Amino acid sequence: MARTSQRSGAARERLLAVALDLFARYGISGTSLQMIADELGVTKAAVYYQFQTKEEIVRAVIAPALDDLTKVTEAAEAQRRRADRLETILSGLVDLIVNNRRLAAIMQADPAIGHLTTSHPAMQALYDRITRLLAGSGSDAETLISTVMVSGGLMIVGADPRLAHIDDDTLRRHLLGTARRIMRLRPPAHSKR
Repeated sequence: MARTSQRSGAARERLLAVALDLFARYGISGTSLQMIADELGVTKAAVYYQFQTKEEIVRAVIAPALDDLTKVTEAAEAQRRRADRLETILSGLVDLIVNNRRLAAIMQADPAIGHLTTSHPAMQALYDRITRLLAGSGSDAETLISTVMVSGGLMIVGADPRLAHIDDDTLRRHLLGTARRIMRLRPPAHSKR
C-alpha cells in the first residue's frame, strides 16, 4: 500500500512539474488537459485520475507558494515592532518571488491565474493582511503608493525575462535593498542582505 501511495505521489508531482512547464510556455488558457497528458505520455484519463479539472491543477501548482506566503505573513504578524514586521514580510516576499521565478512569470502573464487567486475569499484576506503589514496604520497617499509599488513591483521584477540571467542571490539582495528604500526601512544590524 505504501509503495502505491509513493508511486501516486510521484506521478502527481511529475504531472504538476509538466503542467508548470506547459503553463510557462503556453499560458494556462493555452494549455489543455490533453496537452498535459501528451507531454506525460499518458492518457487523458490518467490525468483525470489525479485531477478532475485544469483549475485543480493550477491550484495544486500554486499551493506550495501560497502556503509559504501564509507562513511568511504569520511570521510577520507575530513580530511586536513595526520595523520587525516590515522586515519579516519584505524578506519573505523577496525570498518567495526569487524562489518561484517561473511561477511569478506565469502569474504575471496569465490573467486566468490572477483571477483564480484573487477571486478566492481566503486569498483576498491574505492579500489584505499583507497590505496591512506593509502599510501599517498609514493610510496616507505616500504610504499606500509605496505599499502598492513594493507588492506589485516584486511580482513584476520576479517575472521579468530581462532579469533571467541574474543569479538568485544578486536578485534577492537588490530586490530587498530596493524594497527597504521604498518603504524607508533600515536593514537590521545583523543583515548581510
